[in-house]
Amino acid sequence: MDAIITVDDEQNIVMFNPAAEKMFGLTAADALGRNLSQLIPSRFRSAHAQQVRDFGETNQTRRHIGGMDCLCGLRADGTEFPAEISISQIEERGVKLFTAIVRDISERKHAEDELSRRAEDLARSNRDLEQFAYVASHDLQEPLRMVAAYTQLLAERYRGYLDENADKYIAYVIEGTTRMQTLIQDLLAFSRIGRNRRERQNVDLEAVLDEAAENLKASIQESRAVLTRGKLPLVHGERSQLVQLFQNLIGNAIKFRGENAPRISISAESRGQECVFAVADNGIGIATEYRERVFEIFQRLHTRAEYPGNGIGLSICKKIVEQHGGRIWVESEPGQGATFKFILPAAQIASKSRKESAHVYATSA
Repeated sequence: MDAIITVDDEQNIVMFNPAAEKMFGLTAADALGRNLSQLIPSRFRSAHAQQVRDFGETNQTRRHIGGMDCLCGLRADGTEFPAEISISQIEERGVKLFTAIVRDISERKHAEDELSRRAEDLARSNRDLEQFAYVASHDLQEPLRMVAAYTQLLAERYRGYLDENADKYIAYVIEGTTRMQTLIQDLLAFSRIGRNRRERQNVDLEAVLDEAAENLKASIQESRAVLTRGKLPLVHGERSQLVQLFQNLIGNAIKFRGENAPRISISAESRGQECVFAVADNGIGIATEYRERVFEIFQRLHTRAEYPGNGIGLSICKKIVEQHGGRIWVESEPGQGATFKFILPAAQIASKSRKESAHVYATSA
């Protein structure tokens, strides 16, 4: 499939194989004796000739032609095509010969261009969706706040003046608007992730976990949770997002607890340029068929009466991890607790070694 063309030290063609005939639309009889430059677009001829001369002055026997933005072949009908070329040299009876193997990469180039275009379209679509979510949720807050305020006034001033049904209907409206306000705030929180990106740096995850535990202090104490960690490495990321990541995972473990007090352990394992983290709990667990679904936005596996919330915490975790170039997944069985694992990039600069130690944030009474 590759064209094979041999030229002398003046770059005149002395051999032209059948694949070259097909690729360049030129018979061997017409090609022999021609200068190789006639098969190269004019804008590349000078650079190509210089590369061949430089190669001829070396002791190398083979070289891949590169160093240019694009190398193209020129067909007999004047059309161009992207090409990859490797060249070898031998000396025979005092005459130096160069043999070029030419590969037409038109299909690959087209596929790469199409992939790049689709990636750009997807990135633009994602930006548009994030912008829409932010603007829509932000603009919805004011009229919803007005509905909630005036409905509460109705409830306070006219309770008892209307019949029982009216009071019940007003209570439904208040409950609905309160839930909608929470949903909008959650949607805003989700859309804000990554909107105002800060410069990433090496982050001490032990300090991050300290802050997340402090933010959840009331929940930890109320649930009598025991939160422990081993040695945690430094990672390269955005500190505020990582605090939110651990806070959401720990809060999730506290919320979906069983009859016993929550026991949550956090560990890490370094794997070259990556770190794998595990947040394990002794909660109610997750059925196999729901392990992917739990990361979808506004997806709930239980009623609000059983467990409060709108099902956005793990969606935020997924978005944070993926924006750091990692992935997140869960290993769990119903009634056996759950272990959320995720990958983050390791710190870019080696840090001082830490003592192997465990830390307990709170103990049950």
